[in-house]
Amino acid sequence: MNSKFYFFGPLLFHTEINKNDLNEINNLCHKDEDLNNRKNLIGHVNDVYKINSKKLEFILDSYFYEYKSCFFNFYGNSIDFYINSAWVNYMRAGEFNPMHFHTGCTLSAVLFLSIPNDIKEENLNFKENRKKHSVGPGELTFFAFPQITRFITERSYFPKEGDLFIFPSNLTHYVAPFKSNVERVSVAFNMNEKI
Repeated sequence: MNSKFYFFGPLLFHTEINKNDLNEINNLCHKDEDLNNRKNLIGHVNDVYKINSKKLEFILDSYFYEYKSCFFNFYGNSIDFYINSAWVNYMRAGEFNPMHFHTGCTLSAVLFLSIPNDIKEENLNFKENRKKHSVGPGELTFFAFPQITRFITERSYFPKEGDLFIFPSNLTHYVAPFKSNVERVSVAFNMNEKI
């Protein structure tokens, strides 16, 4: 039997950042009102601050190499890019990012620095008491439109510390709120292709 499997749709890349690199990235993140970035973003998150994109890019260089290799295998051509903006989100109970996509860039990414156990337990309890495919507290969901029968157009993930997702900037996504009285920390950034 001669059969084939075709790659189709957007490339949603996922990798894990090691502890040393996570610690270096944590050191870039500060609640500094001079770096407040809330007015530039659509999310319902109060504490959002710009971080140094050049330093972030330097730390993530080896992971970007892995992404570029994946990109070549998926699309059959190469890509090179740089981070043009980066920010840290200190998300608390009830805060969320509505369905959105990013403009003014080619690629977007999110990296999870801290996931408190309370949110993990909240998500697990929700999943045990709901339908299998319900989006749980604190989950990141990606959507491809339009919704078509027999197409996989939605993927949800409950992130772990160190999870990095890179995706096309026009891929719609959503971050669900949680109720736990804790703070989750993530870094988001946008990238443009080098010309």
